[in-house]
Amino acid sequence: MRLSKNFLSDYLDIEKVDINELAEKMVFAGNEYESVKKLCDVSGLVVGKVIECVDHPNSDHLHICQVELGDEIKQIVCGAPNVKENIKVIVAKVGAKLPGNFIIKEATLAGTSSDGMICSLEELGLDSKFLKEEDKPGIHILGNDAIIGEDALDYLCLNDTVIDFELTSNRADLMNILGMAYEVGAILGKKVKLPNFELKESKENINDIYKLDVQTSSCPIYLGKLVKNVEIKESPDFIKSRLIASGIRPINNVVDISNYVMLEYGQPLHFFDADKLGNKVIVRMANDQEKIVTLDENERELRNTDIVIANEEGSVALAGVMGGLSTEVTDNTKNIFIESAIFDSYSIRKTASRILRSEASSRFEKGIDPNRTEEAIKRAAYLLNKYASGEVVSGIISYDTKSKENKKIDISLDKINSILGMTLTSDEVKEVLNKLDFPYTNIENLFTVMVPSRRLDVNIKEDLIEEIGRIYGYDNIKGISPIVSLRRGKRSCKSELIKSIRTRLCGLGLNQVFSYSLVSDELINKFVVSKKEEVKLLSPMTDDRKIMRQSIIPSLINIYDYNISRNNKDVNIFEVGSIYYKEDNYNEEMIVSGLLSGNYEGNTWQNNIIKTDFYVLKGLIENLLDYLGYSNRYSFGKETLDDLHPGVSCSIKVDNEIIGYMGKVHPLVSKKEIYVFEFSLDKLIAKKVRLIKFKELSKYPSVNKDLAFVVKKEVESKEIMDILKKVGGRLLSEIDVFDIYVGDNVGNDEKSIAYSLNFQNSEKTLTDEEVTNLLNKMINDVETKTEARLRNK
Repeated sequence: MRLSKNFLSDYLDIEKVDINELAEKMVFAGNEYESVKKLCDVSGLVVGKVIECVDHPNSDHLHICQVELGDEIKQIVCGAPNVKENIKVIVAKVGAKLPGNFIIKEATLAGTSSDGMICSLEELGLDSKFLKEEDKPGIHILGNDAIIGEDALDYLCLNDTVIDFELTSNRADLMNILGMAYEVGAILGKKVKLPNFELKESKENINDIYKLDVQTSSCPIYLGKLVKNVEIKESPDFIKSRLIASGIRPINNVVDISNYVMLEYGQPLHFFDADKLGNKVIVRMANDQEKIVTLDENERELRNTDIVIANEEGSVALAGVMGGLSTEVTDNTKNIFIESAIFDSYSIRKTASRILRSEASSRFEKGIDPNRTEEAIKRAAYLLNKYASGEVVSGIISYDTKSKENKKIDISLDKINSILGMTLTSDEVKEVLNKLDFPYTNIENLFTVMVPSRRLDVNIKEDLIEEIGRIYGYDNIKGISPIVSLRRGKRSCKSELIKSIRTRLCGLGLNQVFSYSLVSDELINKFVVSKKEEVKLLSPMTDDRKIMRQSIIPSLINIYDYNISRNNKDVNIFEVGSIYYKEDNYNEEMIVSGLLSGNYEGNTWQNNIIKTDFYVLKGLIENLLDYLGYSNRYSFGKETLDDLHPGVSCSIKVDNEIIGYMGKVHPLVSKKEIYVFEFSLDKLIAKKVRLIKFKELSKYPSVNKDLAFVVKKEVESKEIMDILKKVGGRLLSEIDVFDIYVGDNVGNDEKSIAYSLNFQNSEKTLTDEEVTNLLNKMINDVETKTEARLRNK
């Protein structure tokens, strides 16, 4: 928001206020600013009159001018094509300073002395976008009412200073000059002078001319007023200068008045050519694929979430965003229909983000004071009457369903002081409320405050207390040492578990990564167990970041592809993050996900390389679960995901409940050899870790034996291991698979699985007889229950 001192001075007495001091005071009240700059950083400019202009004898484009400056006449050489006798111009005298710290000096041009410079508006530092076409190639010609010798900037109303504020999103009330006037008035203790809009209206009534039909709840207020026989011409300098200071290009008096009132009240207006509009105004939602040609001459295809203004023939404006070309105000327009309305901010935001975000739409998005809608339309009619010679037709066509009552907040002095940590008196609170212009009653330190509708950001007691604190001055708060009870801080169980997982996976050689939680339509269903309702952004910035992810693996594959394209072939990464879905309510679930590809570990000197495969991945998961305290509680099942290779993948179970999946990525997803895992941290946390029991290491020797069984290919190794563990009992201290063989000496439908068994007794040394009897029992049970045979038997 750009705040012009001249514009603000129209509503607040700040003539003697230093603008830089004001900017600093605004900061202490919570309003940051970016810069304080003069609108035209120049000096030494006066109004001059060209009393003689002749061609330069030594140049084909220069002119020798005699310019009257009030108390003297100066000779100035000028090359502008539009310089001529009897015009009033802007003159930079010798010693004047122009933008860029350019100082005007006496000079000789083509052999002729020149004591000054006749200026264009662009040479005053104004951006070319603010200039009329006739001003761009030449000097600026002033009006006949300009007084020779007086300050040219004062005449043009450009002797102004602008503060560029960075407003917070909740302060929609500061997006207009009146809102700024109330804010500055509260800080300086000054009262706001409201604009004049006393109308002289004709006897004709607009309700006899127009019919209004509002067909949507997305328009709670719609007002229309008619002004006839307007004269379209250039705006007065004070209006143009205030628009320029606010960053808006002047067009003509009618368009400029629309923008001027928007800047005054924060209420966007739209002016229709009344003769093109028809006699019935309809406010409705657009039809899907309905077309409208907007003021920028582009044909827009609308959606049913867009609000349109229409007549009986079709839509004529895109409400709150842009007018339609068919009802555009042109130089030939005579009658103006003024629209002042409030539209649903959500609908405007969706439309503006798709089509165009404008000064008007940004205000509709943040909220409009309903009590200013009628004031703004009357103010516009008043200015059209005064500066466009318009005849104001009496009455307003109106549709209004919005409450305009002030918000009532009851609050005690004790509550104010307890929140602020201050000791304000009742009189000090009253003084602040008076500065804010918030009506109130006070009975025995209980305040009943009526918050004006212009303050959309003040809704609860805490909002009001914040207002009291910032206007009273946070710098007035006296520092005291807090008296609090302390307790030792510690991480939650979940945070500790996450830390442990990150530490262990990093120790196992994986690198932690962080990816976006937003994915595309294409990736949302990849590596998902069961499709859940998606959580979509209402206004995504890009199509590849529009849905909250339901698996982290697709993001890890993208990171893998990024590394491979940069010749990093060994990728071992993991991420601990959240997935999102909707089941009755919105849900967020913490997930641990990883990806391994290429070499897991390597020593090029000794050519000792471990290549990533399914068993490396399985060992990594086992190591992690053992480390977390889930030994002997986890297992692996046949269940898998559609996007994993069906023969090289499995489920991860804890206490026989599936918590995740792991395996090789399906060839249809990627031709590369990629191994991934993903499990639910929330499900893992639900499985309470038992207290760790310590036992003394056995001082007796262990006995190692190997067994190899030939079984049908469909028999799982786990089935055999369960039998061996059951028979071995406490004496079987360790069991591992060390070989799986298919090929010669076994049937085509068979495989050989070899196990390494370790036997140990913590109380005595095992005898050969005990171990042999145990092995025989194991072999017998495996052969009986799985139809296996002992290899080489």
